[in-house]
Amino acid sequence: MLLRNLNPMPTPRLSNLQFLVLGTLRSGPRTGRAIREELESFDVRKNGPAFYQLMSRLEASELVSGDYQQEIVASQIIRERRYELLPGGREAWDQNRDFHLEVIRRFGAAEGSGA
Repeated sequence: MLLRNLNPMPTPRLSNLQFLVLGTLRSGPRTGRAIREELESFDVRKNGPAFYQLMSRLEASELVSGDYQQEIVASQIIRERRYELLPGGREAWDQNRDFHLEVIRRFGAAEGSGA
């Protein structure tokens, strides 16, 4: 007889890339450029249009918010998009983290079993 877990973990709704992007924002707001640099440290390279399309989807899902900030650098006006993690994004990230930690807890010990 198969026993059912009465309190199942919710299945993650984020892709690995979305999880990584939201993770970079957990420490505070960051520019798109800073997020892309962090992604590159994980060997993830997204061209500008693909990256900003990803960020647009995260904004539409109300996981992050973004706005433009203007700076003057070497007498030139630079507009840069800055992103912030919203409560829904933090909750989605936490749920994904908990799900993956539970998978590791349950199956991680079987790693060297030859299965």
